[in-house]
Amino acid sequence: MRFTRSALGATAVAALSLGATTALAAPASAAPNTTPQKVCGSSYKTVNSAPIGSRGTVYLTYNSSNGKNCVTTIRNTPGTAVDMSAWIYVADTDQGDEDYGTYTSYAGPTYVYGKGHCVDWGGSIGNVYVQVSGSNCAALKESRVTYTR
Repeated sequence: MRFTRSALGATAVAALSLGATTALAAPASAAPNTTPQKVCGSSYKTVNSAPIGSRGTVYLTYNSSNGKNCVTTIRNTPGTAVDMSAWIYVADTDQGDEDYGTYTSYAGPTYVYGKGHCVDWGGSIGNVYVQVSGSNCAALKESRVTYTR
């Protein structure tokens, strides 16, 4: 799947539209007190995160033994299923992974090989979206955008 920054935004909008028609999809198990490590795996360490308004947080994690990043979006308070997403993309390799659906607690995990590469990642809960571009690039400054639709 080929990602571009503008395509990621369009995909998020399309996924939310689709989410309204897939409200009967099986939600992730409600997991109060879940962590990125419970979702991605115990060997993944949190390297970055971004709040999604007051609704939750999207986490970027990294496993140094296999060079993979993982992204998960976790709600502050599990409850009624809502549209959620977690995604990650590496422009240098044109590789990405995404999870869009209706969940009670978290979206993801999404994985991509990211060792030595800048990564773009983000997530959403309901109508609040976060996108982080050019992340974990040593001295380069990342760009963060939070928006509501």
